[in-house]
Amino acid sequence: MSDIIQLLPDHVANQIAAGEVVQRPASVVKELVENSIDAGATSITLLLKDAGKALIQVIDDGKGMSATDARLSFERHATSKIKDAQDLFNLNTKGFRGEALASIAAIAHVELKTKQEDDELGTQIKIEGSEITSQEVVSTAKGTSIAVKNLFFNIPARRNFLKSDTVETRHIVDEFQRVALAHPNISFLLHHNNNEVYHLKKSNLRKRIVAIFGTKMNEKLVPINEQTDIITVNGFVAKPEFAKKKRGEQFFFVNNRFIKSSYLNHAVVNAFEGLLESGSHPSYFLYLEVPANTIDINIHPTKTEIKFDNEKALYAILRATVKHSLGQYNVAPVLDFDRDSTLDTPYDYSKKSGSSVPPITVDPTFNPFKTETSYKEPSSSSSSPKSTTTHSYQSNFKKDTGSWEALYTNTDTIEPAQQEQLFESEQETETGKTFQIQKKYLLSSIKSGVVLIHQSLAHQRVLYEEFLENITVKEASSQQLLFPVNISFSSSDIEMIYSIKSDLESAGFMFDEFTKESVVIAGIPTSISESQITLILEQLLDDIKLEVPDTSFSHFDVMAKSFAKSLAIKTGTTLNHKEQENLVNNLFSCKEPNISPFGKPTFKTLALNEIDAIFNK
Repeated sequence: MSDIIQLLPDHVANQIAAGEVVQRPASVVKELVENSIDAGATSITLLLKDAGKALIQVIDDGKGMSATDARLSFERHATSKIKDAQDLFNLNTKGFRGEALASIAAIAHVELKTKQEDDELGTQIKIEGSEITSQEVVSTAKGTSIAVKNLFFNIPARRNFLKSDTVETRHIVDEFQRVALAHPNISFLLHHNNNEVYHLKKSNLRKRIVAIFGTKMNEKLVPINEQTDIITVNGFVAKPEFAKKKRGEQFFFVNNRFIKSSYLNHAVVNAFEGLLESGSHPSYFLYLEVPANTIDINIHPTKTEIKFDNEKALYAILRATVKHSLGQYNVAPVLDFDRDSTLDTPYDYSKKSGSSVPPITVDPTFNPFKTETSYKEPSSSSSSPKSTTTHSYQSNFKKDTGSWEALYTNTDTIEPAQQEQLFESEQETETGKTFQIQKKYLLSSIKSGVVLIHQSLAHQRVLYEEFLENITVKEASSQQLLFPVNISFSSSDIEMIYSIKSDLESAGFMFDEFTKESVVIAGIPTSISESQITLILEQLLDDIKLEVPDTSFSHFDVMAKSFAKSLAIKTGTTLNHKEQENLVNNLFSCKEPNISPFGKPTFKTLALNEIDAIFNK
């Protein structure tokens, strides 16, 4: 029997390994920028074209490489970061595996220019699909410039899996923000399609956060600062009133490396206990410094997961630190058990012994219905419960809904006819086929049984089809605002809104001006109100960030879903009988009434035989 195991060629092995390291353009950005930081750069420029699919170029002023190092850097497992296995447990650099450049070169066209400070000339290397096409001496500035073009040119199937330019740009911006937040002492510049998205100057941490997320972020931040033997915690958390419905601005950095940790996130959320509404998530920017030998970074290809030696202690310290800062800056109430209770007593009362209960006086003759012409003081006999004397104010009070005697007489003496009259107003006078249950569901009777409808999901379906029809079939109608609305967003969000500007205008929005931190809206669709503009745009941005799939309608489908989700009636809303009927009728007038825009069932039908089976078990 012949041998069947064979060694894969280098270019095939490189493409397989590239699948783990380079998942999308954002992966390339992360690896290249981190290499620049490891090279000691003080200024880093990132240039993008077509969301990184056409070009990703990173330029830095780091220490550069020699001609030999430049060529060797593209070999697999070639690195300057570690020398032996023990170094894996004492890492002080971003990279250490030596796989990034080899993986990138395997699936793109790469052009590298680099020069060390003491050299007169630098080195230029061009690579296409792991093959070096040229290496020559070139005049260039100190540092390194690496351009990655035509990503996945030799793996077309992988290129087809990429999302829209808007989504891919969002992922690149996320990676850029994480690196920029971890290193406020480095200046960063980001250009996309010749438009400046970020220009971050060297600054402190607070200024860096404000520069990335907008000037309004400054008022939201609460400082965090704690130092112990096993961990040092610095950074900021946002005040509870600025909590968001989505998990967006949540950043953990361990030794200046961005990580994801649901365990540590729980510690922060726990510190906000009692301060947040249900379903809200706090924003935070927390920097943890721990000894390098107490963590293991080499457990995930993207290096965003870290194993700690003493997770429970870190959890307790982090929770206590955040809780202390919230109390220290008067964000949360603090219990001070050492406070002297006598400090709350006014000086005038401190020497008084005892206290007296203030007297209460009642005027027994007061009657709010007393008039000069029609009322006389009733005699003692008329005060009897069984008296049949009727005064004018009493007869005037009698209405169909009740009686004066029924309200002011002992219930033991009420006649049966009076009892019936007393509770008559509490009976339901209007009967219909639709009922609301727990302010969440609608129950509607049909010939074959009953239909249980989820009111919020049903309204989402109605609004979704209505918006989609207005955007795609009909000509969207817009209403001009008397006073244009100025809404603040982060630079990346402004870039995203600008990229879908034409789609929003087709939906009925009208824009006056775009700046780096705000957008001025002059008109809105007639179906929404001015107070809902911010809510709708934030929901739309969140849906795009979460990669709601694009359809043949470009962003129209995403927009219709976001609008419907933002404006639909929420659970807990009371609907009158007319509103209930309208919602049911509108739902079953939809093209697909069975499911919500997000694929959840809107109603459930219970046939009579199913109901009978419940009671005949």
